[in-house]
Amino acid sequence: MSLEVGVLGYRFMGKAHANAMARLPMFFPDAPDVERSVLVGRDEAALTDAADRLGFDSIATDWAEVVDDVDAFYNLGPNHVHAEPSIAALEAGTPVFCEKPLAPTLEEAETMAEAARNAGSDVPAGCAFNYRFVPAIRYAKRLLEAGELGEIHHVRGRYLQDWLVDPEAPWSWRNDEELAGSGALGDLGAHTVDLLRFLVGDDDLAGEMVGISGHLQTFVDERPVPDSDETRPVTVDDAYSAQLEFENGAMGTLEASRFATGHKNDHTVEIHGSEGSLRFSLERLNELELMRTNENRGYETILVTDEDDPYVDHWWPPGHVLGWEHTFVHENYEFLSAVSEAGEFEPSFEDGLAAQRVLAAIEESDENREWVSLE
Repeated sequence: MSLEVGVLGYRFMGKAHANAMARLPMFFPDAPDVERSVLVGRDEAALTDAADRLGFDSIATDWAEVVDDVDAFYNLGPNHVHAEPSIAALEAGTPVFCEKPLAPTLEEAETMAEAARNAGSDVPAGCAFNYRFVPAIRYAKRLLEAGELGEIHHVRGRYLQDWLVDPEAPWSWRNDEELAGSGALGDLGAHTVDLLRFLVGDDDLAGEMVGISGHLQTFVDERPVPDSDETRPVTVDDAYSAQLEFENGAMGTLEASRFATGHKNDHTVEIHGSEGSLRFSLERLNELELMRTNENRGYETILVTDEDDPYVDHWWPPGHVLGWEHTFVHENYEFLSAVSEAGEFEPSFEDGLAAQRVLAAIEESDENREWVSLE
């Protein structure tokens, strides 16, 4: 039987996930059959056009009419609409896949995670941290789990973009605290926090993040409203940085900015251990740089495109690189397989909540100018 999927949101993320669903039967023949059943939004005319382009059978302007009538519900709307539809779907027993950050606030994220717990382990509730599904990141995780880097000493993560450098760049919901919750912190920092938890969060590696000191900065206080002579205030951060203390003694740094001139989508992680180091940049997502102390004096660049590399056997011959959109195919394969099998999916709402706790601690640290304990 096919899984009927309802999707709230049809812009950036709606396109990414619709494309992924369309690719699944071509490259992942063991994936469940999926019907892009209904696309949900407010503007009926724009919604009709989007449904035609993205391959959906029908449209709806009220998510409440959809969440109990599909086999999986994708909440890809702005942050402030994550909680209510997702909770309603879970209460109806419908698996949910929700964009990150899980919610604008820690309190809403806690409520969503509680709804997922109440729904039970046979109702998957996934949070959209797609960078877990980059083959090079999966390759790095294998190395770390095998102890190839030894004792972890330093963990660094940064996510740099430059789309707001121009002070005349237009205002959007991402600049509003009520709608987004935070700026670069939630939009970009959530990805970095989750990726580092995924890579080194195990008890025998760095463990969980237990202490944090954070700083937020807003560079432009107001921006022009599109198609008007008005401006609106910017009520979120443009950039953040943080220092981390990990459970097992490792040190960490986090950073994200929408003002990093020359960086389009540079998500970078570095991990340094007693036996070696690795680094990864999303702008070169098919590569992993690796250094082992007993083998060489510098880094080697590994092209993670061989058939035995994670997910790569579904795609092209070695050296034929993958792109950003392929992470969504892998993510949808794992989530929809979990839905089909009534199994668990990671990253879950619990992972989304764990990331949200770190984001909230960074905000608290910035406000009070002191270290915050996460234990």
